[in-house]
Amino acid sequence: MNLEDIINKQKSNTELSRRDAIKLMGISPIAASVLASTTTSSIAQACADVSGKVIIVGGGSGALMALSRIKRAIKNPDITIIAPNEIHLYQPGQVFIGAGVMEMEDIILNNNNYIDQDEVTWVKDEVEVFDADNNTVTTRAGEKLPYDYLVVATGAQYNYEDIEGLTKEDIGKNGITSVYLSDLEKGTSVGATATWEWNKALKKAAITSKQKVIFTHPNTKVKCGGAPQKVLHLTADYLKQDGLSAEYSFITSTKTLFPLPHVTKALEKVQASYDTITSKFQHHLQAIDVQNKKATFLHAYSEEIYDEEFGETEVVSHEDIVVMDYDFIHITPPMSAITALMNSKLVDFTGWLEVDKHTLQHKRYSNVFGIGDTCGIPMGKTGGSARHQGPIVTENLISVMKNEKAKAIFDGYTVCPIKTAYGQILMAEFNYKGDAPTIPFLSISEPRAFWWYFDLYQLKPMYQYLMLTGRF
Repeated sequence: MNLEDIINKQKSNTELSRRDAIKLMGISPIAASVLASTTTSSIAQACADVSGKVIIVGGGSGALMALSRIKRAIKNPDITIIAPNEIHLYQPGQVFIGAGVMEMEDIILNNNNYIDQDEVTWVKDEVEVFDADNNTVTTRAGEKLPYDYLVVATGAQYNYEDIEGLTKEDIGKNGITSVYLSDLEKGTSVGATATWEWNKALKKAAITSKQKVIFTHPNTKVKCGGAPQKVLHLTADYLKQDGLSAEYSFITSTKTLFPLPHVTKALEKVQASYDTITSKFQHHLQAIDVQNKKATFLHAYSEEIYDEEFGETEVVSHEDIVVMDYDFIHITPPMSAITALMNSKLVDFTGWLEVDKHTLQHKRYSNVFGIGDTCGIPMGKTGGSARHQGPIVTENLISVMKNEKAKAIFDGYTVCPIKTAYGQILMAEFNYKGDAPTIPFLSISEPRAFWWYFDLYQLKPMYQYLMLTGRF
């Protein structure tokens, strides 16, 4: 397939497969820009002759993917998007900034390029109240907006203050960093730039003495769950390149390095390639003493004990407090849905948006759908998941608007491009059933240079020109 073939597919309103898009990026990153400029006006206008007020809440990737598709899917759309941010952060780039291979300006996009105010209403604010019983949302400014259909795309909230002794202001000081720290409304990513400075400071300190370095993973669902290990590997490799090392500790609340056993085995092999990486499982960071550089973890675990007297086996739970000294620490914060959503009736007992894991339709409010990190489903807190969810949400929303049953099925696709070293990525693609590689003959548990160059150089134009515009 050449560039002309792909452009012709777009002119006929045919979506790109991921494989076709990779071919397009292989032709040239500029090709994505050409595609965008030549097909925007030629994509066939849809389609469904339905009516109803649709509100989309959020200004990140899931919201824009949903907006682009829904806008094209309805003949005369009545859509309002509520999002405070004109700046759009390309969040996959934050780890690359932390590793010194991208700059902050490389991840800045403009939401004005994706929200056409001649076609939709843009309320530049945040939702403070979700009232699902009355089909309204209320903004911070006090504006109450009614809807017939609601798409929630509010992402994940980072709760640094849930760790006793820690504030956001501590990030970038006293040996503490977190690549996640960002302000999406302001369009800043303090954590990414702080992590690069942190890495340089660690390397300098490692010249004179072996440093104790901790990387944490919380006991909540995590946006881009592979990111803590990405930072670990890149930091270890950054020092290794100059013949330096440290005492690295990966302290995670999970039971294994990865949900899939063969990927776990591969990641264990990656850790073994670096000097002194120790993993501790089922440990959750509870508190931190910023000044004295001590991290306190709750080690919660269970074991089976055989009772000889009764001839029975019972499960006994244990909780131990573990205090660790450190010189440098990378913290992945506990995460949740945004506060306004948690204070509504739309969440489940876990605090995330209560949607069906296949249809992405709310389980109790049939006119509500979710996309992206906010969804309370087993998988899906990645941009790759949101891309696969976009067509599902759109199709099922249209069905409901037609008084039909939601039938489109999300298969749980998610992707973790785990950086194992500079120049190597293990591209773990999987769904509810197991492995789901884009390129069928490539194992998802083997690091490859190809995926590094794809992720670093080709994914952003694909994201910018194809994903956010709903063309792919």
